[in-house]
Amino acid sequence: MLFDLKNIKRAIEQVSEEKGIDAGKVLEAIESSVAAAYKKEYEKKGEIIKAKFDLKTGALKFWQVKIVADENTVRMREDGEEDEAEEVDERKSYHSRDEQENEEEEEVLPRYNPDRHILFEEAKKINKDAKLGDELEFPLESREDFGRIAAQSAKQVILQRLREAERESIIKEFKGREGEIVSGTVQRMERGNVFVDVGRATAIMPYGEQIRSEHYRIGERLKFYIVEVKDDVKIPSIILSRAHPEFVTRLFELEIPEITDQTISLKSIAREPGSRAKIAVGANVEGVDPVGSCVGQRGTRVMAVSNELGQEKIDIIEWSEDPAQFIASALSPARVNEVEILPHEEARVFVAPDQLSLAIGRGGQNVRLAARLTGWKIDVRSISAPEEAQAEGVAAAPEELEGGSVDFGTDDEKS
Repeated sequence: MLFDLKNIKRAIEQVSEEKGIDAGKVLEAIESSVAAAYKKEYEKKGEIIKAKFDLKTGALKFWQVKIVADENTVRMREDGEEDEAEEVDERKSYHSRDEQENEEEEEVLPRYNPDRHILFEEAKKINKDAKLGDELEFPLESREDFGRIAAQSAKQVILQRLREAERESIIKEFKGREGEIVSGTVQRMERGNVFVDVGRATAIMPYGEQIRSEHYRIGERLKFYIVEVKDDVKIPSIILSRAHPEFVTRLFELEIPEITDQTISLKSIAREPGSRAKIAVGANVEGVDPVGSCVGQRGTRVMAVSNELGQEKIDIIEWSEDPAQFIASALSPARVNEVEILPHEEARVFVAPDQLSLAIGRGGQNVRLAARLTGWKIDVRSISAPEEAQAEGVAAAPEELEGGSVDFGTDDEKS
């Protein structure tokens, strides 16, 4: 049987290029699917059929495979035994090794099937070097009437195999890239989720990973943080975020060479997406100004990050080993008069009356972010009334800030 060689080659090359799949795997998928269609059309259910496509001549050949066996590797059928149980028995014989070990202690051998097995003595007559477990090949007739139904069946299996190969290829490309930044184009919005074209795959940004103040437009190109790549579903799920705290960290790494070359390092970050972020930086080389390096000339570097985040305000804090100094800096832009260190990583901070509202922030945001940044519980008070606790002036760092964004909305607000 001859196929249109030029069209087959072109199809393989096109699929390989468009889907990023190795041409050899595309050819294997075609051969496997055509063999399945041939078997369905002409052969028995239990047989093993293989196909080979010759890219030089356009010829397509088929053969049947039989496995060399004896009474120690297969169960011989006894007289009067019904064929009905044969299919069930075949399925059992192809369970994984782990599954077999977990089943009954006595291992059940596959039943001898003349359509897929050949006895050792008979195999030796055909090939004197044959060994148990070898596969012997028997050429099959190339049917000229291998027609429309078989071709359609082959096409369906080809598409299925190509989807599987494409899925594997996408997983291979993105797996291990969690924590990286990727650029993508907003494709569509469905049920609060944003679907993003990231090249060869469509990724998803769930509602909880979005910046709530942002409004996404179809065709808009943005940067995203890869939170997770799931490969336990039929379609690879690449989970993106713009609200993740580490997204800000990665953006700073892109903008600031001193972070890449480890002249300075990012120590910690606290963020309320779309509103404000605080980031603590420290110098690894003496004489380097870590805050100045991150801000850049006339604020160009921090402005680039802020612009990417929809004008989210960013406070850059110099990290310090001295808790009192670090806490005072974390409450920037407020000026702190005194920090009293208490047991259990708690601190009481005193500021001038005119700095009180600035230290606490609107809705307690400034002190809340400072507590997350430092890991300390902070109690902000006026130096003129040191015994008086302030409304929204106390904030504790959460024990563990989970990987996603901080969601402050209620279910009613989301709907």
